[in-house]
Amino acid sequence: MAIQVHNLSARPSLLNPMLAELRDVGVQADPMRFRRNLERIGEIFAYEISRVLPYQPRRVTTPLGAIDCPVLAQQPVLATILRAGLPLHQGLLNFFDRADNAFISAYRKHQDDEASFEVEIEYLASPGLDDRTVILCDPMLATGSSMVLAWKALLARGQPRHVHLVSVIASQRGVDRVLEVLPSNTTLWLGVIDPELNSRAYIVPGLGDAGDLAFGLKD
Repeated sequence: MAIQVHNLSARPSLLNPMLAELRDVGVQADPMRFRRNLERIGEIFAYEISRVLPYQPRRVTTPLGAIDCPVLAQQPVLATILRAGLPLHQGLLNFFDRADNAFISAYRKHQDDEASFEVEIEYLASPGLDDRTVILCDPMLATGSSMVLAWKALLARGQPRHVHLVSVIASQRGVDRVLEVLPSNTTLWLGVIDPELNSRAYIVPGLGDAGDLAFGLKD
């Protein structure tokens, strides 16, 4: 079975004006607004993903009787790539508020030529993942290298039942990379797909560096 790809901007919704604000250089001057938009988009993704997860009935007692209500059969594990993924992760956590969490530190290690880099994983904190549903988020899916390496790092904690990958803005190259490498028990959730990467592997038109816009410049 092929990997499913959901492009949420394919149909007009409230996601689209949030994406517009994320991209707008004028609005980007307000980092709190930038973080909040990423968080709100995370909430939208959480709701959409919740519609495809397994549920089971639970008997609930009300003041006037009892009723069977569908509840999640299992809490997911929310995983994020530091640091840019934190606001998006928080949006997912606002809805999956009983989820376990995992954090992966990944960064671009540039060579002498600024256009050349390798992605390195430095840190992983995660619960056991055997037979769990994992939701792995990173705001930008550029080359796909960070997402693929983060997924491989998580496998050291077990074999998930299903992995949902979440990115706000993706390049077509990044999407193709994920589809090429990851197994069929993967679903890709995207805010929008942009057509190209520039010489430094930034998405065009994209929005710039999500980590810097959310948390400030780094050395």
